[in-house]
Amino acid sequence: MDQKELFEKMEKCGVVPVIAIESPELALPMADALIKGGLPVAEITFRTKAAADVIKTLSKERPDLFLGAGTILSVDQLLSAKECGAVFGVAPGLNPDVVKKAREIGFSLFPGVITPSEIEKGLTFGIKVFKYFPSEAIGGIPVLKAVSAPYGHLGIRFIPTGGININNLEAYLSLPQVICVGGTWIAKKDVIAAKKWDVIEKNAAGVVEVVSHIRG
Repeated sequence: MDQKELFEKMEKCGVVPVIAIESPELALPMADALIKGGLPVAEITFRTKAAADVIKTLSKERPDLFLGAGTILSVDQLLSAKECGAVFGVAPGLNPDVVKKAREIGFSLFPGVITPSEIEKGLTFGIKVFKYFPSEAIGGIPVLKAVSAPYGHLGIRFIPTGGININNLEAYLSLPQVICVGGTWIAKKDVIAAKKWDVIEKNAAGVVEVVSHIRG
């Protein structure tokens, strides 16, 4: 998938569910709940030992799922994400070694930034879309607007993550510099463990309603 298509899919989704899952056996029903709710996208984070197996399972069994890997902290995790079938990766920070390897292997990686210096470091690697983390904890929308303002003419965009929920989602998606947001509330670890698939489906449907209202 080239970056143009990737960016179009991210903008259309509006929200990427950020998911930490402990058991590969729960991966398929979790994905099915998202799909039934109209949100066929997931970022499986490397915060659990099961992450690689979950990505591999979803890539094989749910090929229509727009599948990413999150919390990529090392080159080994980056390589694992690609080998297991993820089509994009997200990192909480900007690790030059990981970014360089992602470019080398042709894998779309969105590193996390907060400051202008980090944004400018990313620009030297040709990055146009960044994760913005932890968004709400560092001031939310006003800070994001202020930090991104000097770079607006360059066309860079952001994936704000951290503290975003159904209540402030519309405000974030209304910003032109936001391509999509990362959302942990859609499929929380305890909800997955309890197999509350109806809750995940309902959360996904709620997201779709907001995204449709904002982006048509």
